[in-house]
Amino acid sequence: MGIGYYIIKVLLSSALIVLISEVAKKSGLLAGLLASIPLVSFLAIIWLYIETKDIEKIRGLSVDIFWLVLPSLSFFLVFPYLLGRKMPFGWAMLLSTAIMIILYGLLIFILKKNWS
Repeated sequence: MGIGYYIIKVLLSSALIVLISEVAKKSGLLAGLLASIPLVSFLAIIWLYIETKDIEKIRGLSVDIFWLVLPSLSFFLVFPYLLGRKMPFGWAMLLSTAIMIILYGLLIFILKKNWS
């Protein structure tokens, strides 16, 4: 794959993030809908298919994404809860992210133990 291909990947992927943040200024619900669609996962799967055509890698990535979405959901429960309790934004972001990372580590540990 040439440099042009990688530039297209970067521009398209980053454009989606900019689009969602701009839509959020007008409609939180619509931005939430766009952000909740697994756009990054779709793009990763599409790029992997284009680059490898390896269905087993794509299948494995899809299964891994499924399991690893679960700990990420903790962020979207803890973060608004902490903001609602008047915790400063930075601290709420930091604590919510830390909890999410701990849960990622725990789930990866469990998955490795059970899949090995």
